Amino acid sequence: MNYYNALLLVNRHSRNGQRYAVSIAAQLELLGLKLIEEPIKHPEALSDLIRQYRDRVDLVVIGGGDGTLNAAAAGLVDTQIPLAILPLGTANDLARTLGIAASPIDACKAIATSQVRRIDLGWVNGKYFFNVASLGLSVKITNHLTKEAKSRWGVLAYAKAALQAIWQSRPFSAIISQSGESVKVKTLQIAVGNGRFYGGGMAVAADAAIDDHRLDLYSLEVMHWWQIAFLLPSLWRGEHGRASNVRSLHCREVTISTRKPRPINTDGELTTYTPAQFRVIPQAIPVIVPG
Repeated sequence: MNYYNALLLVNRHSRNGQRYAVSIAAQLELLGLKLIEEPIKHPEALSDLIRQYRDRVDLVVIGGGDGTLNAAAAGLVDTQIPLAILPLGTANDLARTLGIAASPIDACKAIATSQVRRIDLGWVNGKYFFNVASLGLSVKITNHLTKEAKSRWGVLAYAKAALQAIWQSRPFSAIISQSGESVKVKTLQIAVGNGRFYGGGMAVAADAAIDDHRLDLYSLEVMHWWQIAFLLPSLWRGEHGRASNVRSLHCREVTISTRKPRPINTDGELTTYTPAQFRVIPQAIPVIVPG
């Protein structure tokens, strides 16, 4: 391990943050890391906090969920300090994509024998994302996914919120443009993936990877909510692109526009609106992954 000074940022408001905060610090110190601990009071200030330590630390260790990591993305890009992830959230899709242990303590121990891997980031309207940015059904799911539900039900809260949202969803019109061509679609959801997993373990595409230098887009072009039930198994495996009512494509850049602005969910947080320009940022940041 070539790291000595580490900035430790634990979101104690994440699902398991309060439970593991003390033991995480103790485990990292056992590895020989000299820690600078900063409390996460406001996740939106995370990137600025990381920038403040750009010349003082060799490693940024973030304990939290995908939303916490999303808030840190801009600061990680600007400083290029390697990131170590301790999964403390509900879904932990980025950790799953990178093969990081689900146990925060095991993830700590693995830092000693891990390696650095550069991963891609997605970008939409100036906002970075690790996993998926989407509009339509997923936004309704996010609105139903309360902190209380995640705390009580864990990853099952995603399924519960999805069932509630599906009943309320109606198709909307959008224009998808890439490589000089545009297509108008009627859809329940458009998702643009950078990583592999999202939504508690669903795969954005069967062969998606977080360092393949591409985005994976799919559009659920179903007219009735009950049709989604037939797609659920393939959505979980990332094989939905084979269905006749699902449009899929791979790209490096894509634009999505709608008649009126629609909110966009990036890694579980509502951060921007259509019209939206998406692109992949290859090898954007260094991350510590299992050896």
